[in-house]
Amino acid sequence: MIISASYKTDIPALYGEWFMNRLRIGFCRMTNPYNGKSFDVPLDNDSVDGFVFWTRNIGPFLPHLDEIHRLGHPFYVQYTITGYPGQIDRAVPDADRMTRQFRRLAADFGRHAVVWRYDPIPITSLTGREFHLRNFRKLAERLEGATDEAVVSFPTLYRKTRRNLDRAAKEFDYQWRDIAPQEKRSLIAELADIAEAYNMRLTICSQTALLTSGVSGARCVDAGRLSKVAGGVISAKEMGNRPGCLCHQSRDIGAYDTCPHGCVYCYAVDDQAEASERYHGHDPDGAFLFPPGKSKSKVRAGRRTSA
Repeated sequence: MIISASYKTDIPALYGEWFMNRLRIGFCRMTNPYNGKSFDVPLDNDSVDGFVFWTRNIGPFLPHLDEIHRLGHPFYVQYTITGYPGQIDRAVPDADRMTRQFRRLAADFGRHAVVWRYDPIPITSLTGREFHLRNFRKLAERLEGATDEAVVSFPTLYRKTRRNLDRAAKEFDYQWRDIAPQEKRSLIAELADIAEAYNMRLTICSQTALLTSGVSGARCVDAGRLSKVAGGVISAKEMGNRPGCLCHQSRDIGAYDTCPHGCVYCYAVDDQAEASERYHGHDPDGAFLFPPGKSKSKVRAGRRTSA
């Protein structure tokens, strides 16, 4: 079994102590969002083939990665580095710091152990097409040699995403828009050329309708990549989380509405106040990342494709 930690929240940046406590004990507890039933997820060596970590700030988790490696767990990191203005990415470290951390990961664990995510790509009056071309090139130059893949996508505009974008645009006085598919494909083609110039292949997360020449679908949870890291075959069947998703089967141990980073395009947070409340109420010694029913405000049982 592959463990994803987590596309629902930033476990490495925010909940690393909890993760390590559960890893040492050998399991964590989760709640099914559809029927409310709780269950154990084993985290012992016999049960886990490897880990995929998702983060916007690996810094607090770097010492833990050394221990995870010593324990014999193969892993790789999906590391989001965008360099967007603070009006869009409110509470993540600056890109210079993150690129240094990224290169350290590659130096310590190999270039297959870290994937760059420039994801998603919001089109706003602050971050238009030319901004993304300049910004992506600058970041790609800094990351050259440290990874072989750059993952991109455009925001999936669920109702909550539109609401959060509208709120931020009004607060910080900018505009956003959803560009036409052909404009997206054109931008992706130019980003792919830039990525190739810096020895990376460009992939698209889930949005296969936007595929263009030289660009393939991303497999964010990838048994093949884990196999390269592990030095042996790790097998898993393809079982995506939403239409167009090519990920291999995994168990995600995160929880929605628990990340206080405040990224305005985030699909995993419906209510930033709720997310902040849950983060500050988190118990690193608990079996759950966040116990069901603990929040004072309304708990929304989310799912990755929910509106």
